[in-house]
Amino acid sequence: MVSMLKIKSFGFTAVLLSIASIVFAQNATNKIRLNQVGFYPTTEKVAIVTDSIAREFFVINAATKEKVYSGELKPMGMWEYSEEYSNKADFTKFNKTGKYFISVPGVGDSYPFEISNQVNLTVGKASLGFLYYQRASTALPAQYAGKWARAAGHPDDQVIVHASAATATRPEGTKIKSSKGWYDAGDYNKYIVNSGISTYTLMALYEQYPKFFDTLKLNIPENTNSIPDILDEIRWNLDWMVTMQDEDGGVYHKLTNTNFDGSVMPADAVNGRYVIMKTTAATLDFAAVMAVAYRVYKKTDKAFSDKCLAQSIAAYDWAKKNKNVIYNQGVMNQKFNPDINTGAYDDGNVSDEFQWAAIELFIATNKSSYGEDANIEFTLRTDFELPNWAKVNTLGLYSLIQNRDYLPETYAPTVELVKDKLLSMATKLQKYQSNKSAFAIAMGVSNGNFNWGSNSTAANQGMLLMNAYKLSGDGAYLTAAISNLDYLLGRNGTGYCYISGYGTKQVMNPHHRPSEADGVLEPVPGMLAGGPNPGQEDAGYCAGKYTTKLPAKCYIDEQCSYATNEVAINWNSPISFLILSVEATKGRK
Repeated sequence: MVSMLKIKSFGFTAVLLSIASIVFAQNATNKIRLNQVGFYPTTEKVAIVTDSIAREFFVINAATKEKVYSGELKPMGMWEYSEEYSNKADFTKFNKTGKYFISVPGVGDSYPFEISNQVNLTVGKASLGFLYYQRASTALPAQYAGKWARAAGHPDDQVIVHASAATATRPEGTKIKSSKGWYDAGDYNKYIVNSGISTYTLMALYEQYPKFFDTLKLNIPENTNSIPDILDEIRWNLDWMVTMQDEDGGVYHKLTNTNFDGSVMPADAVNGRYVIMKTTAATLDFAAVMAVAYRVYKKTDKAFSDKCLAQSIAAYDWAKKNKNVIYNQGVMNQKFNPDINTGAYDDGNVSDEFQWAAIELFIATNKSSYGEDANIEFTLRTDFELPNWAKVNTLGLYSLIQNRDYLPETYAPTVELVKDKLLSMATKLQKYQSNKSAFAIAMGVSNGNFNWGSNSTAANQGMLLMNAYKLSGDGAYLTAAISNLDYLLGRNGTGYCYISGYGTKQVMNPHHRPSEADGVLEPVPGMLAGGPNPGQEDAGYCAGKYTTKLPAKCYIDEQCSYATNEVAINWNSPISFLILSVEATKGRK
């Protein structure tokens, strides 16, 4: 419900834009959980009705209020993560395009949804478009940013070399240029480790679906050139990343203020910026990303592509000479001034980064030394899991499968092992989704799925399942991937559509400084909220806001909640992969 205070503060026009969804929300029940964006005619269509003894449901035409389909509700048991009894409304057989809602006698009506051949195109483009709003060192004019237009912030052309990063040729206090890049999250800093997985995920998306993205237009300033828009957007971040390599090949861990900024716009955040010590993790993430950029940009900008490969090799060589330079912010602050108190991204185990970088350089160069360093056959026995910023070697498996036709013939047996490993990982998710989950989703295969950034776990599970579908052609993996998309868009423990600007029960108050400070009622669109997190690491900051610790319900749509409601580029990248890989597979132009 929009308060009168907000109406007075932001004006009548802003309120009108959300009035339709607000009115519908007042007339609908949150007991029916479903994807609030919608479904393809030919894919599974499921809603979950919670805590009800009803036995039937109807699909209602939203315009005519006519009953167009009826079905029986199937009891699914209690979902342990929300402690709700669920009933499954399966209307997969109904395939007529249009706008609808579900009605359950004695329960009420659902939020509306659409059935369409391109149902995910708009929300998918918005998820990519979020990165434009995260651009540093540039103004965002209204032509591209709409009501979220803003002045330029953080030119980053006078970045100070911190004492921890000083060398003989770049002593403490040296100023370097390190412009562009994406703001990492709700804050205004830029971190190589998190940029690594984020940038890779989007390049992998392009690499797997080039024909789709060669014609996909985004509302960005570069959209009139001959380069695919997704590559233009990625390039904004790559252009920053290449500046973070020191002359010896090592890569600075982050570019940051000493402390997080308050709720101000980028142009008003004018504190000094520093590049912080070189680390092994950052250098290896950089090496991997630049090796991928070498092959992805080879056709559109060979000079840039060649530069990326050279920088990748130099970074890898530095890491082999500096195998265990670990970022520990507390220890660093004891040794050097000024103190740095922003995101640490402190990964103490870099074996997976070494493996990922070696795999990507092996694909880029076909040099056996990199293949030997990767040591795939041995580690395939145990050491791979769902990717996150601190565990990245599974990304190398995705790359090996995508580029398997270009590898030496002697590597064929290893490729078969990689196939088996990926399909085994995906099958665990698929079997849980189809046989065990009371909400019929892959998310929740373990209690550990619900942590800080849990929605990125759901998105990364979807990315794994889409890789398995592309590899095998088995539609069960596609169904499981779409189930996680359904989860993120409303079929979950809270009933929120977790991507800002979409659905009826929308995220309105993310922990995102521009959205907090810009004077616009609606947040920047296309952002994936962090999601339910019973850890409640921000409980002191959000005193009294939380009402439950149930894993799937422990979410609050409050700006104070950086533990459940912040946004981040490494959370948005896999949701873009999931949404747009599904759209490239099922959508029709």
